[in-house]
Amino acid sequence: MIERVRGVLITPTNELVTIRRQRPDTPTYWVLPGGHVESTDDTLEQALHREIREELGGTASLHSLIHVLDGDEDRQHIYLGSIHDWSLADRSGPEFADHGRGSYDLHLVPFTTAGLASIDLKPDAVARLLAQTIRDTIDPFDLPDLRTSL
Repeated sequence: MIERVRGVLITPTNELVTIRRQRPDTPTYWVLPGGHVESTDDTLEQALHREIREELGGTASLHSLIHVLDGDEDRQHIYLGSIHDWSLADRSGPEFADHGRGSYDLHLVPFTTAGLASIDLKPDAVARLLAQTIRDTIDPFDLPDLRTSL
């Protein structure tokens, strides 16, 4: 099974950091920063920190594990954190070298119902979780940390 990590990263101005994906012959969609856990990653959190450096040229403070999504071929661990700085000039992930994979554009989205409704965030289960959290006026940092129940 492929292990993946993703980060729900909230900025100080209450925006969600997303990556707008445009690929040939595919409608535009948005994803959270993250990716495959590599054999050199000691922990899931270390993998996410590496992915944030590669994809955003940034650093984040991880707060909690808020969702685990099991698929047929992979398992995605969704973490919540805050991010204060990033540098697109310092992005270094392998996805930026292969133009056939399409574009990976940083897109800040207001962390509001309207903001989330304005994009097609993948995976759908995470988009629904975030939208429900906002609708229920729950501070995402008050969501249960699933690391304590695993």
